Amino acid sequence: MNRTRWIFVGILVVALLIVGIALLVRALNSEEPGTQTGEVAPITVARPASLTVRVLTSLPVEPWVRSAAESYNATQPQQDGIPVRVEVVAMDGLTALGRWDRNEFGALEAGVRREDLSAEQLAELSDFPTVWIPESRYLVELANAAYKERLGQDVFLTDGEYRARPIATSLFTWGIYETRARVLQTKFGEISWQTIHDAAVAKGGWPELGGDPAWGYFKLVVPNPNKNVGGLHAMIAAAGEYFGRTEITVEDITNPQFQQWLKELMGSVTDFSSASAYTAEDFALFGYSVGDGGQLLESDLLQNMQGILTRWEDPLNLYYPRYVTWFDFPYSIWVGSETTAFEKNAALAFQRYLLGDEQQQVALVYGLRPANPRVPMDANAESLFVKWQARGVEPVVPRADAMRNPDREVLLSLLRWFELNVAD
Repeated sequence: MNRTRWIFVGILVVALLIVGIALLVRALNSEEPGTQTGEVAPITVARPASLTVRVLTSLPVEPWVRSAAESYNATQPQQDGIPVRVEVVAMDGLTALGRWDRNEFGALEAGVRREDLSAEQLAELSDFPTVWIPESRYLVELANAAYKERLGQDVFLTDGEYRARPIATSLFTWGIYETRARVLQTKFGEISWQTIHDAAVAKGGWPELGGDPAWGYFKLVVPNPNKNVGGLHAMIAAAGEYFGRTEITVEDITNPQFQQWLKELMGSVTDFSSASAYTAEDFALFGYSVGDGGQLLESDLLQNMQGILTRWEDPLNLYYPRYVTWFDFPYSIWVGSETTAFEKNAALAFQRYLLGDEQQQVALVYGLRPANPRVPMDANAESLFVKWQARGVEPVVPRADAMRNPDREVLLSLLRWFELNVAD
């Protein structure tokens, strides 16, 4: 090896020694990464001892979701090695939307970071909903729009891993006692909102329509819009048929002719003030005193069909309308900093559980249509769609026009009209 090469090797060795000594000194003098260099130390999320996934659930799917949560909790699930428990809180979609709008759940203000909160402030977030399952996707969109305007960011997503996804579906259909339906079909030819309207305004009552005088006057059954978002959906479907289209506007709601027609129709409801949020259950418990028939959620009717047949001599039949309103029960994960990444991922795991074949088959027992396309309507031997086919249940929905989701102004207009003209 010549002299030049020896010099080069020597310089390289000295350089490596200098770098090594510098790194050693730096390591010995640094208490934490970044604290001696002006760099920001990485933020770490404290690992909790346990996780609670709090699921705010609409009334029609609450029995199924609660049952699924109990089964899920029994498996002792974990997220990243942390024990998980799913907690279900029942709440009507309109009630929940109002609480979101008023920020009663306690979402953080814009710019406030979770890691900057005190222990007391973090404790206040312990009851914050991890998931919201309202009746319909448009309720999620309305809540998200309000928070996006206030916070400058989405809190419920429409795409990506945490997007809102339907976990089941159900539609609004006519449920009418067989004897009454037979008279209406003989008189008018079909069951429709116009048929119900004409029956409601018949001054001579059932005798004028060809029915038993003992039946008195026709009595309509629809959910109370102030207690159940289904009442609004019934009025939206009625408006769709009245105007002959699937999209309803504020101008339609304030149309004087439509308002008069709707008032005559809704005036045939026996008593909105005493009706509970569970209208189909009232139907089963109190029978003809509640009404002769009405438009209710298919799953509610199916769940209460046995009670109706047990208590009343007249069977209830289902008839599917042309203008249909749907509930799609979107599983919506809150993506704001109020919940941790651990909680969001645990919520995602429970969503997968609900959409799995086993729980989708269980949904059939609650009269819910599966969101999982692999699960047919007869996948469960106890499927209510199989059990009540003789009562007019259609596993495959007949051709119909699906109503478009209403916006906030249409909803508020309908509620205001109801309060001024019908509510006691």
